[in-house]
Amino acid sequence: MEKATVVVIGGGATGVGILRDLAMRGVDVMLVEKRDLINGASSRYHGLLHSGGRYAVKDQEAAKECIEENTILRKIGKSCVEASGGMFVRLDSDDPDYEKAWVEGCKTSGIEAKHISLDEAFRLEPRLSKHVVSAYLVPDAAIDGFRMSWQNVDSAKRYGGRLKTYTEVIGVLRDGDEVHGVKVRDFFSGEEYEIGCDILVNAGGGWAGKIAEMAGLEVGVQPDKGTLLAFNQRIANHVVNRLHKSSDGDIFVPHGSITILGTTSMSIPDAEDTSTSREEVEKLLSIGEQTFEHLRDYRLLRCFAGSRPLYMPPGGASGRGASRGFAVVDHEKQDGLKGMFTIVGGKFTTYRLMAERMSDQVCAKLGNHEKCRTAEEPLVPQVSEEDKEAARKYFPSYGTNLAATRLGPERFARVVDTLKREPEKREIVCECENVTRAEVEEIAKELSSYKINDVRRRTRLGMGTCQANFCALRSASVFAKCGHDEICKDSLGQMKEFLQGRWKGIRPVLMGRTIREVEMTRGLYELVFNVNGGNAQ
Repeated sequence: MEKATVVVIGGGATGVGILRDLAMRGVDVMLVEKRDLINGASSRYHGLLHSGGRYAVKDQEAAKECIEENTILRKIGKSCVEASGGMFVRLDSDDPDYEKAWVEGCKTSGIEAKHISLDEAFRLEPRLSKHVVSAYLVPDAAIDGFRMSWQNVDSAKRYGGRLKTYTEVIGVLRDGDEVHGVKVRDFFSGEEYEIGCDILVNAGGGWAGKIAEMAGLEVGVQPDKGTLLAFNQRIANHVVNRLHKSSDGDIFVPHGSITILGTTSMSIPDAEDTSTSREEVEKLLSIGEQTFEHLRDYRLLRCFAGSRPLYMPPGGASGRGASRGFAVVDHEKQDGLKGMFTIVGGKFTTYRLMAERMSDQVCAKLGNHEKCRTAEEPLVPQVSEEDKEAARKYFPSYGTNLAATRLGPERFARVVDTLKREPEKREIVCECENVTRAEVEEIAKELSSYKINDVRRRTRLGMGTCQANFCALRSASVFAKCGHDEICKDSLGQMKEFLQGRWKGIRPVLMGRTIREVEMTRGLYELVFNVNGGNAQ
């Protein structure tokens, strides 16, 4: 039986944060995740690094946690954060009394909210609706959930933390009133085996309730689906929030060259449900165009959805009425089961704090008195300006900074060395995101890269304007040569899966130019390459 002192279930932001924290304290810790990392709620959200302003009226504790963690994440994850700043705007249809309560709430929570004139607001955001009657600047930002989460893993590995992806927990091993391990199944081989541990941490997010059931326990977790739209333009310069009671479609978050509009709130029975519909798209557009009146003039890139793991204590509210705070459950105290914890609720902005609180309790059980250092030590060292300047001759235009922030210094150095020695690997696999063949090969060779989609989450391959129209075929070819031999033989199947993932998000937004572009994709892959295996007609 494999063994670790602590096994963490769940490879979202909270899980990898716990992995890093415990590893830095010298704990023998292993994380297991049933698919690839950051495949659930931690990547299926608007990418907002909250200032706390959204919670300043109804949830003071969450607001204070957000502004404190906002400051910390900017410091430890500089390459993951785009410090765009935020703006809260009240429209003439919004309640002026809410504005007064919000201003007071920001003061109480320690959030700097600077009132600006309308002239200044329209100068900073010229596309805003003329129905805006009040505006404030706050320290919101955009954050790359994929990048920050993988950087947590890289940091954890430096301290001995271990990781198993595509490893699904199918049972919790108990000896009376004490947990002593988990039973898992390998996704690819189907092999089932056991991993022993002294302490089991359930960080399964929307799946935490089902994991608790395996141990004969009950944890109140309500998956709450949120749908979002991605536009292929930077509509706003700042994160723009409606200054009213939190509702659907009232946040615009700029990321690089795109903008994400979100989100909805719908209680669902299963966290696996990431479906979206044209009705949800229309709803978001109709609400969003109240803030940006010409919203429908912009090209929609895709639609996607994820499930918030809302903590539901007995008698608690649901949906938008539920707290965005988090809870750590010690099942020895609550249920008499020694050696198991569950952490539920929260949000991406507070993942590090959640990990610290959980790790404090785990270490107390283990008699480990090491202090948390995750708020002080950067996730990864930054690539120096000198190294980036020397590498510019080998990368496509604008590609050097992008590759440096995606790869970190060690991988970046290896990719640059490859580009020097093998000029043919300067070939661009994905023009939209400036991803070279050398970078795809570097990530594809890693033991955690089983599928093209795994490489996508690390490099942003296929996530740009063309939505894999051109890079699917190229990446499948590269991956077939560099990935895991036993898994990557079916390069055609890999390519289909990659394209199907993009199609899932495109289908609900089929309108205007998007229809023409999809027809081009269909023509390339169905008619020219015959990817369906039938007769092209």
